[in-house]
Amino acid sequence: MTHEVVVFLGPSCDLAAARAILDAEYRPPAKRGDILEAARAGARIIGLIDGVFFQDCAVAHREVLAALRAGVRVVGASSMGALRAAELDSLGMEGVGEIYRAYREGRLVADDEVALLFDPETFVPLSEPLVNIRATIQRALECGVIGADAAGSLLEAARALYFPERTYDAVVEAAEGKADPDDLARFLAFADEHAVDRKREDALLALEYIRDLPGMH
Repeated sequence: MTHEVVVFLGPSCDLAAARAILDAEYRPPAKRGDILEAARAGARIIGLIDGVFFQDCAVAHREVLAALRAGVRVVGASSMGALRAAELDSLGMEGVGEIYRAYREGRLVADDEVALLFDPETFVPLSEPLVNIRATIQRALECGVIGADAAGSLLEAARALYFPERTYDAVVEAAEGKADPDDLARFLAFADEHAVDRKREDALLALEYIRDLPGMH
């Protein structure tokens, strides 16, 4: 049943973990035209997780709509998929996960929340997406590692950085002088051990969702 299910996946989740959940044809992050091409080639279900943002032309709304009109199920999550699903779920695209819901409800607005720099050969992330940093700051706050002031300063510092430059080290450095140095040191140690990878969590949820669709067994 391979090739009937096509998943566009890159830095959000490693292939080994993805394949352990769902047997599908995995392709690199989608650029403009890729969704349409997969639909025309006979895909019944398309999982859109990762897509290019700035390196190439991004996935167009109209190609997702054309795939839906052709009877293809299009499931989006985690990254570009979450963005497009939040915009097109009323027209039939299926969204999965926390990031999708946050865009859907307007808690997240900017594209750069999920954007990151990654190695084009291996898809290994070279920067940290803001949506993950945000979740890690929140978790550190809930765990009592940092106070509300430091959390606010760290988030502000993270948002101010250009997306390819966002790493936990860079965020802490940018927040220096605006928060208690002890809080910053504790946060960096916490991020090192307990960073939240919201994009990976949502990617895995989407793969489980596709696996459990009727007709998949």
